Amino acid sequence: MNSKIEKLIKQFAKLPRVGNRAAVRVVLSLLQNRDGRAENLAGALLDATDNVVPCPVCGTLTDKNMGVCDFCRDTSRGNGQLCVVRDMGDVWTLEKASVFHGRYHIIGNLLSGASGIMPEDLNLKTLPDRINSENITEIIFALPNTVEGKTTQHYIMSVIGDMNVKFSELASGVPLGGDLDYIDDGTLSLAFGGRREL
Repeated sequence: MNSKIEKLIKQFAKLPRVGNRAAVRVVLSLLQNRDGRAENLAGALLDATDNVVPCPVCGTLTDKNMGVCDFCRDTSRGNGQLCVVRDMGDVWTLEKASVFHGRYHIIGNLLSGASGIMPEDLNLKTLPDRINSENITEIIFALPNTVEGKTTQHYIMSVIGDMNVKFSELASGVPLGGDLDYIDDGTLSLAFGGRREL
């Protein structure tokens, strides 16, 4: 195989949920169809890499020229609820399902001794200040229903447990081991609406 093609396949295969077989299909499609898709993809990727950054307040991805993101600027979302999620994909899943209209806090990862992910690797430094400055009354955990997700949830509760906030988590509509992006909108809506206080 051509070394340049092989290198490209390896890069695509490193993406989450993209195996080697899917990477081969994508790369061959981009290289065989000379319709400008490869150039457009490369240009869009470079543009996003140069101009999209995490919001300094909540961690959601935003244009670097905007300062804070749309969620943090939207005054209607200042309703006292803060949803703690792992990553931007979880934010998009919740927004698509229209089940939450408060603000988000992306922690970026889940605690895992096996993977070497420690508390300092999580985006938690600004959380206490946000609770005070944004008058947060409820922290809603929308983390994966896994050992790592529960461990992370309990750690965060221990860090901010002395603050005057209510903790809740999604109801059991989220299956054990489940990620938000695999759950249909109806189940997610029921899980969010039936969340239980911790």
